[in-house]
Amino acid sequence: MRALPVLLIAAALSGCGTMEVGERNFIKPDKPGTPAAAHLDAAKHLGAGVLRDEEIATPDGAVLRGIRFQPPGATRAVLYFGGNMFHLDQHGAELLPLLASCGTGVAVFDYRGYGRSSGQPNMQRMAADAVRLYDHVSAQFPGGVIVHGQSLGSILAAYVAQQRPSARGIVLESTTSNVQDWVDAAVPWYVTLVSEVKVEAGLRALDNVAAMGGYGGTSLVLVGGADKVTPPPLARKVFDAIPGQRKQWHLAPGAGHNDTFGRPDVMPVYCKLVRES
Repeated sequence: MRALPVLLIAAALSGCGTMEVGERNFIKPDKPGTPAAAHLDAAKHLGAGVLRDEEIATPDGAVLRGIRFQPPGATRAVLYFGGNMFHLDQHGAELLPLLASCGTGVAVFDYRGYGRSSGQPNMQRMAADAVRLYDHVSAQFPGGVIVHGQSLGSILAAYVAQQRPSARGIVLESTTSNVQDWVDAAVPWYVTLVSEVKVEAGLRALDNVAAMGGYGGTSLVLVGGADKVTPPPLARKVFDAIPGQRKQWHLAPGAGHNDTFGRPDVMPVYCKLVRES
């Protein structure tokens, strides 16, 4: 997501009259022929419990692959959706211990077209996959799934909240209200003097404010105080739209877009939610 302002500026300086922001600006799957990364030894980064490699086939022939971990006696699990360039084998060594530190189960999958998973991604398919993964994990942890999405993953987490309002809890990290607001905030004023910036209809339909506006469960919005990619005011729009009193806002001072989770001020708040929601 962070490269979009640079691309828009470059296009404006080249004299492009109209620029369209589309899925290609947000979804960056592995290129054909990219060598597969060595599988992460997830057991090294998790405590005692049952660890399984998971495969879930989709109706269109893609296979979603990831891991599911269940510590002894755990009745809750965090289903994590990463940012745009997230890969389980590349980023799991740092992420998995943080997710597991709260004592719940953990489920993490690569998006279709990324890492271990096959298939061609677009937002519609990825959203359907997110609900499919939620239902799969819910079958193992009935009524006990907390959905955590970071950046691009926050759009999928909010979509799950909209489709499955019985979710135990929702965590939106480094989130934005909608793509139009984000583009408006990201585009420098001088670009708009020479170019018109349009957002594809499919992306305009993705609206975290609308998605979370009907969710009444426990929720947490995690925001980096120094996040220049999805500025805090955009996340605040989402928070303000969530109804009821079972929501929490946490601003991590000095944190950027990708280094909020894991901070000393964040983890106690996060663990309290996943344990007590």
